[in-house]
Amino acid sequence: MSNIFIKYILLNKKISGVLIILLILIGNSYSQQAHIHGIISDSITNESLPGVNVLLGNSGGVSSNSNGYYYLELESGEHDITFSFLGYKTKTISLNLNNNDSIDLNVSLANTSFLLDMAVVSAGKYEQKISDVTVSIEVMKPSFIQNINTTNMEDALQYVPGLDILDGQASIRGGGGYSYGAGSRVMVLIDDIPILAEGTEDINWNFLPVENIDQVEILKGASSALYGSSALNGVINIRTGYPDIEPSTSVSLYAGIYDKPQRKELSWWWDTNPLFSGVNFTHSRKIKEFDFVVGANALSNAGYRTKNYDKQIRANVKFRHRPSKLKGLSYGINANLQWQQTSDFFIWMNADSGAFIQNPLTVTPTTGHRFNINPWLSYYDKYNNKHLLLIRYYDLSNGFDNNPDKNNASKSYYGEYQFQKQFNNGLNWIVGFVGKYGTTVANLYGDHHGSNIAAFTQLDYKFFDRLSVSLGIRWEHHSLDDTEKESGTVFRAGANYQVAENTFIRASFGQGYRFPSIAEKYTATNIGSINIFPNPDLKSEKGWSSEIGLKQGFTINNWSGFIDFAAFLSEYDNMIEFMFGVYSSDSLSLPTLDDIGFKSQNIGSARITGIELGISGAGLIGELPVSIFAGYTYMNPIDLSSDTLSNNILKYRYRHSFKSDIEIQVHKLSFGISTIYRSFMERIDSAFEETILGTQIFPGLKEYREKHDSGYVVFDFRVSYNFTPSAKLSFIAKNMFNKEYMGRPGDIQPPRNFTLQFLLDL
Repeated sequence: MSNIFIKYILLNKKISGVLIILLILIGNSYSQQAHIHGIISDSITNESLPGVNVLLGNSGGVSSNSNGYYYLELESGEHDITFSFLGYKTKTISLNLNNNDSIDLNVSLANTSFLLDMAVVSAGKYEQKISDVTVSIEVMKPSFIQNINTTNMEDALQYVPGLDILDGQASIRGGGGYSYGAGSRVMVLIDDIPILAEGTEDINWNFLPVENIDQVEILKGASSALYGSSALNGVINIRTGYPDIEPSTSVSLYAGIYDKPQRKELSWWWDTNPLFSGVNFTHSRKIKEFDFVVGANALSNAGYRTKNYDKQIRANVKFRHRPSKLKGLSYGINANLQWQQTSDFFIWMNADSGAFIQNPLTVTPTTGHRFNINPWLSYYDKYNNKHLLLIRYYDLSNGFDNNPDKNNASKSYYGEYQFQKQFNNGLNWIVGFVGKYGTTVANLYGDHHGSNIAAFTQLDYKFFDRLSVSLGIRWEHHSLDDTEKESGTVFRAGANYQVAENTFIRASFGQGYRFPSIAEKYTATNIGSINIFPNPDLKSEKGWSSEIGLKQGFTINNWSGFIDFAAFLSEYDNMIEFMFGVYSSDSLSLPTLDDIGFKSQNIGSARITGIELGISGAGLIGELPVSIFAGYTYMNPIDLSSDTLSNNILKYRYRHSFKSDIEIQVHKLSFGISTIYRSFMERIDSAFEETILGTQIFPGLKEYREKHDSGYVVFDFRVSYNFTPSAKLSFIAKNMFNKEYMGRPGDIQPPRNFTLQFLLDL
């Protein structure tokens, strides 16, 4: 027994010795690898570049993370390392590496022609360079959204040239006015899936996941050929992001305060100023074949009006799986959940001391939730054809705390299949089929159900590497309550020609349409003394838009960017506007206040002409990195059905607008200033300025508009300090000069307010 035990010990000593030697050899083999790491940045601005491809010949590579950092482990010997990023000149560096080398290799990439090579998707539902697009398109990056400390997309989109948001309703180049919260002529999407609410067809900007935005694309002009109803005026496509190679966590904490207004008598909060605060959180990571992103936002805003508060909690998740055993296949789920408690504002008490005090009859505190889940699947077959399936379920509920009769809820189901083929000759062909079904339950406008089916196709072809041509067509059938049915076909065409290396001219024509929302057709309610009447006979509005444009890229010394000019013309038939009038069922009786109010009406035809000029670029002034964008828009929006030439401008439009932002970096400090100018809103609903049967809907509004008839300019200022590449403290002053200005009638915008924001990237 003892001999066996001794032999066992000796045997195990031998095995252990072998194992130790093997471990030493394995350790030495790993330790003998070379390590390359560093930061990849823009050669002019010195800003880090996330998502840069770091390639090793044909043996794969990595991508830089959100801070521009990359890391490589290589065998000893000679290596060619290529750094490639869209919009930048590719750089290849040759290295002769020895065992155990650890090299800190920072790389700067030169911008080819600032933004001209940026990839966009919305124009053709496939990735293409912005310089090849045949229509006007604006792109907003998440860095700007972060810089201005906004918790919802509405605040950020206000800086886009040619885009205005009036009381939550988006309008591109004057295509929309004030629609009382019902209907939208701009289609809003998240990752190519529509997100307009069933029933009202409006958008809740707070619902959109600002904390996880990769890029926002704003397509200007009629786009129904690709995106259907509600894209009559344009498209806003919000694209969310996926993880980088390295896990990333971002936390943003902010708190702020409203200052006293310019006219002290408007302040109702006396010695204590209203506060607001919030937190944004995002975490993303890759786990083998899986991508995960989770985000959350919490907001509490006391508001600058009486009883005008906003509290919300929002959470989102994004998941993707790309199985290695099934090449070309990827699938995932995106989901977003929001709980919100808010109080809305409509009519002030008066224009003097009561402009920030709500008429108690119009106070509408609400509690509601919104939830959407979007499964999707993408597959590239053996012929490299792309098959894409998009699905969305959207559920919302709004409860009115002081008036349960106005409670409403809706559910909608959306599905889309796309087939896309890219031919070797440069031809891209896409065909798609869409189905949608929705239900609404509401005392305001009744219980309804509706459906849409559509088919579309588009061809994009590039001739001689210079001329890009696009042709598209769509057929759509709309049904409401199985009794109202309507079908239609729309067409679009566009061309873009590269005249010189960085000179592009374009022309486009597109048709659009919009089915009236359920709320526009059937809403019967009142807001204080304002009655809203139903109009079940409301017809669909149709239209078209055209433009010619020039995009000129430039590189001057240490500056690169582009100038974009566009002249546009749009026409609309059966345009839907809320019209004030007497809507009495008894024509023989004298009207009372119960017979007077607003109703959605088809006003006839309208025409909008205009021009738009924009510049965007980045470079060095002296040794200081500077980035800038600016845009001016002129519009002439004419109601062709108006009886008088002197008062035929469409309601709630601005003829002139100018928007800009400039950012200057001084070592670890950065300074920014944003500007918004809008001319005077020449025409509104006359009922808001008149006395009707002894009642003023908006007391003092006419006198207020006569005093403030020159438009307005608002400046926002910000300064940031970067403690480290991952930690930044910002101070933001919005409405820096405390300008008093108004959006829609009676809606005076926030006075000067200050925000302190701390951002940490882990």
